[in-house]
Amino acid sequence: MACGPKLRRTRFAPSPTGLLHLGHAYAALTAAARADPGEFLLRIEDIDAARCRPEFEAAIYEDLAWLGLDWQRPVLRQSERREAYDTALNHLISLGLCYPCRCSRGDIRAALSAPQEGVPLTGPDGLIYPGTCRERAMSDAGPADAIRLDMAEALRFLDGVPLWFTETGPVHPRVQALNNDQLITHVGDVILSRPSIGTSYHLAVVVDDAAQGITEVTRGEDLFEATRIHVVLQRLLELPVPTYRHHTLIRDDAGKRLAKRDDARAIRRYRDEGDTPADVRIKIGL
Repeated sequence: MACGPKLRRTRFAPSPTGLLHLGHAYAALTAAARADPGEFLLRIEDIDAARCRPEFEAAIYEDLAWLGLDWQRPVLRQSERREAYDTALNHLISLGLCYPCRCSRGDIRAALSAPQEGVPLTGPDGLIYPGTCRERAMSDAGPADAIRLDMAEALRFLDGVPLWFTETGPVHPRVQALNNDQLITHVGDVILSRPSIGTSYHLAVVVDDAAQGITEVTRGEDLFEATRIHVVLQRLLELPVPTYRHHTLIRDDAGKRLAKRDDARAIRRYRDEGDTPADVRIKIGL
């Protein structure tokens, strides 16, 4: 008997560092709609313990349920996944693709004060690292060091491995091929582990997407460029590369994307003022 098409599995992955706003509502509802029929998962990205609050995590569950969403239990929480991130990081270290870095943001900014013409100052991981600590050995790593991926070495290791992903969103072409030169000059040696957190967003997200069997990552357009980092890590760790769908962002009247500090557009506020889930859907164009 022939098998039917594979059902899509998506996720919504907020951080409990503030109340969810209209942009989160759009992202969650979009992910759930893409998984119908299929499976919609929730992930709590709480690796930054200094900024996360239990009351904000509780509010996430309440707001999403109010919007009419449901998800599988138990919910995956990144704060409980340190062993998985350490395993992935140690594998990359064992391949000789990492080095410790003691540079502060100020150090990096000073080193970039005279950038090479045509090379951007910032990329999807922030300031593009100039390679100051690249020759340091992992045996020299201390507790205050970040761990970086040597992008050039990683690409040499992946020589011959196809680096691309499929984009299903409305803005970009369907197939996105990665350019090695641009990965080095426009992305650079990204951080895989920060001393205060023990991992990084980039490493944790690819490990968790694989662990949860995510087939399509739906997220905001602001993370489109970061997908190049994630594909490199997925190939290095021999993890599946899901399809990606980067949606437009909900913006304020001045055109700025919403942030958690923008309480005026928090879902909780609309709930308290008597709006219904249908009203919120109208506000975000759904």
